[in-house]
Parts: sequence; structure tokens; C-alpha cells
Amino acid sequence: DVQLVESGGGSVQAGGSLRLSCGASGSIYGDACVGWLRQAPGKEREGVAAIYTGDGNSFVVDSVKGRFAMSQNYDKNTTYLQMNSLKPEDTAMYYCAAGERVSGGDWRQAAAYDYWGQGTQVTVS
Repeated sequence: DVQLVESGGGSVQAGGSLRLSCGASGSIYGDACVGWLRQAPGKEREGVAAIYTGDGNSFVVDSVKGRFAMSQNYDKNTTYLQMNSLKPEDTAMYYCAAGERVSGGDWRQAAAYDYWGQGTQVTVS
């Protein structure tokens, strides 16, 4: 089984930064897609970033391009989401999710992921 634990959320002023962490235990994937997805009240869950753990390639959606970036410590089974220049519209519950990297997978969609963390709240005012 795989378990994910997020940390690093909090409240910041607009323009501030946060670094979210996602620690994984019991991983069975040789090459995983680890994503960060967020959900604000009244909105659908949307993917914002992902990383392929096998080669370190990472991706972000256009709305956070230039502000957010993912990285990993492969040996620690930990991924990070660095969030800079935060805006009020970034306010949401942020979830870490993991799934096997597969052909045709869409990292922006919740269906791509098999395991989920409990979420960490990010509030920007």
C-alpha cells in the first residue's frame, strides 16, 4: 500500500511563498506521477503541478507558470511544491496524489491518481 502525507500549508499575504511537501511511504511504483491538485470552495478539483519521479520532469498549469515549481528528493520519497508570488486565487486545499506513470495519463485529472493525501490548506490574503 501507499500512504501520502502533506505538510507546509498555511496563511500568507499576497506575494508571499510557501513550500509544500509530500512524503510517500510504501511506494511500489518504479516510475510514479506525483501531482498536486487543489480545490477551492465551490470549484472542482484541478491539477496544478506534477512530477515524474523516474526522470524528474515536472509540469505546471499555465495559471501558475513561473510561480510554482515541483522538485523531489528521490531517496526520501518526497516531493515538493515551491509556491512563490502567491495570489488570493491560489487559496485552496492542496492535495498530493500519486499514480503510476502510464501512457495516455493526464496529470491534470484526478482519475490519473490512485493514492491521495489528506490535504493541506493554503490561504492567501
